[in-house]
Amino acid sequence: MALRSLDTEQLNNYLASLGLSSLDNDNNLSVLSNLDATINLLMKSPMESWKQQKGNKIIEKNDKGRVLSSYKESLLLGKLREGKKTHIMVTVGKEATESETFITDILKAGASVIRINCAHGDPTLWGEIIKRVRRTSQMLEMPCRILMDLAGPKLRTGTLKPGPCVMKVSPKKDAYGNVASPAIVWLSVTETEPPAHLSPDATIFVQDQEFLAGLQIGDSVRLYDARGKKKKLRISKEFDVFSSTGFVAECFDTAYVEPGTELCVKGNKGRRLFGEVVDVPPKESFVRLRVGDLLVITREGSFDEPSVTVPGAHRLTCPSGYLFDSVKPGETIGFDDGKIWGTIKGASPAEVIVSITHAGPKGTKLGSEKSINIPQSDIRFKGLTSKDIKDLEYVASHADMVGISFIRDVQDITVLRQELKKRKLNDQLGVVLKIETESGFQNLPLILLEAMKCLNPLGVMIARGDLAVECGWERLANLQEEIMAICKVARMPVILATQVLESLVKSGVPTRAEITDAANGRRASCVMLNKGKHIVEAVSMLDTILHTKLIYKKQESENLH
Repeated sequence: MALRSLDTEQLNNYLASLGLSSLDNDNNLSVLSNLDATINLLMKSPMESWKQQKGNKIIEKNDKGRVLSSYKESLLLGKLREGKKTHIMVTVGKEATESETFITDILKAGASVIRINCAHGDPTLWGEIIKRVRRTSQMLEMPCRILMDLAGPKLRTGTLKPGPCVMKVSPKKDAYGNVASPAIVWLSVTETEPPAHLSPDATIFVQDQEFLAGLQIGDSVRLYDARGKKKKLRISKEFDVFSSTGFVAECFDTAYVEPGTELCVKGNKGRRLFGEVVDVPPKESFVRLRVGDLLVITREGSFDEPSVTVPGAHRLTCPSGYLFDSVKPGETIGFDDGKIWGTIKGASPAEVIVSITHAGPKGTKLGSEKSINIPQSDIRFKGLTSKDIKDLEYVASHADMVGISFIRDVQDITVLRQELKKRKLNDQLGVVLKIETESGFQNLPLILLEAMKCLNPLGVMIARGDLAVECGWERLANLQEEIMAICKVARMPVILATQVLESLVKSGVPTRAEITDAANGRRASCVMLNKGKHIVEAVSMLDTILHTKLIYKKQESENLH
């Protein structure tokens, strides 16, 4: 207990530089005997060594490896902010362009790296995100680097036909079906998002600025919804949002709103206002799969053709021919990061038939652009795809780092080096190697040795989503430890990714297990969070978790005196 109450970090680093074990080593069952052994070894050291260190602070003068590790981290991820030891990376998408304060909020909360996934969006969206990040970073004087992940040769479901453009506005009800509280609706012109502290149940955009300008608190906005039923919204609050105005309305009855829905206000003294609803997004399409269901996967473009072989089966497409060329009957197949599993029942160049073996009790939704994993199949991707090479041109001129997805072997690195050399990028652009397959893990030492031949700043991302699905959930913890150990020896920065604080990000409430998982991120150079409704709170909490170690030690020490 006395040893644990002390801050032994510098002492442990010094012992490590002499080749001795840490005093905090969890494997040391007898602390006293370990101390005695360490002292005996030090006493046997040449006295000149002791004289040389006498009067000096115990710093890592001789630990060139540790200095090199910090240098490599700075090259790739940038300098850490004062008092920080670990970078925080946040994945962003379209939501970053829909709010004027989003980037500001996550940078202030502790994020120092922004990630853009090239599998989603296009250069127009990416450019807008990057512009906002650069501008905000400069304004706040908070350095922030940008990582752009190439999509890689990942198998995904094809795009489903979008559903109808209709929005359900529904109040909260009690156990008896009575309205407990109204639905909160944000009413504004297009692209004017509600203030950050508001969490409306629905957002309705109106075409006419004059309609909004004439609204007053207490007005009743009348409409006929998509079912032809008469509904009413009551205006309760008004907000000035940058150069525009928005309103909060309350709805006490369920309504289905679609584009073209007419809004009408009848006020005192003949006051009349008329508006029209616009920009209602289409409903997301999906198939709901249950255990025992059959799913037919066809090539892109054949979705509208009826399935003759399996009548009544659910149907999806896959744009990649690799799936149809690789799978065999009896092999397993996973969807959406392992949420759904099935067994291949039949395969041909035109379609794959899957029997669902694992899904939620009430079925699990499977929509567009969700991952497909075939861990037992002998699939051989050809490194960077044509889309990757095209996107690399954009990444090179706009981002600080490029993420290379689904690295499998040395050949993938050779191709990457050639593409970087072609574009004269062999010493500028940071490169993050994403380890997310069995072959990538098995070949990691050789992959790193080959990657070190180029002068680009390098790092490794432990992409736990696909890694768990490809290699098995039960192996994930050991794989993570092994990757971190290999990278530590190679002085390679590590980014820990996938489902960090995911419950907090999505629901606003963390689980106990994910708090301790996040704390393990202290051993990494950077920890990545995925996007979600509560991302700002998650960044703030992660920042606290990653940087409270010394406070804990100090409190322990005070309690023992």
